[in-house]
Amino acid sequence: MPTAPCSTTGSAHILVVDDDEGVRALLRDCFEMESYRVSEAASGAEMTAVLAAGPIQLVTLDVGLGGENGLDLARQIRTSNNVPIIMITGKGDTIDRVVGLELGADDYITKPFHLREVLARVRAVLRRYDSAAATVEVEAEASAAAPNAQGDDERIVFEDWILDVRRRELVSRAGEAQALTTAEFNMLEMFLRRPSRVLSRDNIMDLLKGHDWSPYDRSIDSLIVRVRRKIEPDPENPRIIKTVRGIGYVLVAEVRRG
Repeated sequence: MPTAPCSTTGSAHILVVDDDEGVRALLRDCFEMESYRVSEAASGAEMTAVLAAGPIQLVTLDVGLGGENGLDLARQIRTSNNVPIIMITGKGDTIDRVVGLELGADDYITKPFHLREVLARVRAVLRRYDSAAATVEVEAEASAAAPNAQGDDERIVFEDWILDVRRRELVSRAGEAQALTTAEFNMLEMFLRRPSRVLSRDNIMDLLKGHDWSPYDRSIDSLIVRVRRKIEPDPENPRIIKTVRGIGYVLVAEVRRG
């Protein structure tokens, strides 16, 4: 059965998903020493139950979860929860790493790991999500105080899509809504306000007010993949947000206000 969160209050709630009881205990002790709240799950079913029971701020997910596929579980989490995922594996398999990031993982750690590294990555991911949430809250308050301040910028038209900035909605020209997480919306709006401008990963992190960027953190690439899946006719051959090899990304679609 999934464990209940510890009694620590006022801190992030982390869900540790691993079928190895020893690894779960190690991570629980590590996180609780840093005053994080912790829940555990040994299977996909237990993971789902914990996620449904209440807010979780971060998930550490073992790729080789018993007889289950951790990559499938990551896909399951991403379809219904805007929660950061740090995937943990003992394989060190490059293909698994790439697939995990494409599915929406925010970082990747290989067993055996150092607890200091795990904590550093957890803090970095949580800070980025907290920063994005704070930005959204400030923008929402500003919009409520002056709903017409953005004028034509409230609706941005590109390709077959319309981004309603004030309502934070993406709809097709036919009127069909496309669900976006907070991070996906912020990323798309950022590109649409800078069409034809090549942005490095560092540029993107700065514009999204992220923190603690490191060359090992591929969360930007992961988020780009997720946005492409929402807006590109063929995500494998993107024509809206293109990769500029060795530099970063650029939005090449024609953009207009209206």
